[in-house]
Amino acid sequence: MEWGKKLMDGFVINFFNWCVEILVNIGDFTGWGYELANIIIFVFLQPTLILLFFCLWIRAILKNGRKFNIQKNTKSHTS
Repeated sequence: MEWGKKLMDGFVINFFNWCVEILVNIGDFTGWGYELANIIIFVFLQPTLILLFFCLWIRAILKNGRKFNIQKNTKSHTS
């Protein structure tokens, strides 16, 4: 079981380093630096997108639910 832990630890470390490298590249490209790019992405952008998609999901559920209820009621009145 020890080899599996080492393999997973290696994967996690490599994945983390790859993500840091991407953030460093974004920081260099934009001129913001690693820290500011990290804050903008994970403190502002990600939560905003989560809330946006949650609201769109709820809106779609409510819209489709109303449409279903209207169709259901229309069919029951015509028969």
